[in-house]
Order: sequence, then structure tokens, then C-alpha cells
Amino acid sequence: MMKSLLQARGFTLLETLVALAILAIALAAVMRATGAGTNHAEAMRMRVLADWVAQNRLAQHAARGDFLPPGIQNGEETQAGIRLLWKEDIGATPNPSFRRIEVSVYSPEDPEYALRRLSGFLVQQRR
Repeated sequence: MMKSLLQARGFTLLETLVALAILAIALAAVMRATGAGTNHAEAMRMRVLADWVAQNRLAQHAARGDFLPPGIQNGEETQAGIRLLWKEDIGATPNPSFRRIEVSVYSPEDPEYALRRLSGFLVQQRR
């Protein structure tokens, strides 16, 4: 009788190892999901900042009443301490009093991938 009481008290080494393996797999999945969520939040932050840069460029042209010649302009702007590159592609329209402008914003680390593209029109003011 004494022997059966001692055997029923604890877990075997194999049971403990299986439980630890299951726990490790579950924790790895949680860490991966947390990492993916963090990366997604950072990507969304960059897109919001890029959107602000694009909107600022269009608003600046509208406020100054710019009527730029067709062509491409490049520059950079810092938003929330992050340097972003922008490109403005100005094109003619069928109406000579309008210009179409497309502002694209890029990260300096990947200047091939536009974080944000925003289009608008510039109007020639009558003087």
C-alpha cells in the first residue's frame, strides 16, 4: 500500500517534458503573433506619415497658388522625426488652365515602393 501512494504523487519525467514542449510551442506562437502585430503597427505609422507629407505638398501648392510647368520634382520632408522622400509628377491636362499633380512618398530605405500616392489639380489663377 505504501508503494502505490508514492507512485501517485507526482508527474513522470516524460509527462513534464511533454508539458514543457507544449508550453514552448504555444509561447513561440504568441511571440510570433506579437511580432507580426508590432510590424503591422509600424507599417501603418509610416503610411500615415507618408499621407501627411503628400497632403502637405498638395496643400502647399494650393495655398501658394502654384501653377507649375509639366515635369518631375523631387525632395524630402521630415515628419515626426522620420525623413521621407517625395516625388511630384506634374502633367498637362486637356484644359490648359489645369495641371494634374501626383505626389508619391517613399521611405529612404526603399525608394522604389511608394508608401502613399495622392493626386490633385493645380489651377492657373486669373490675374
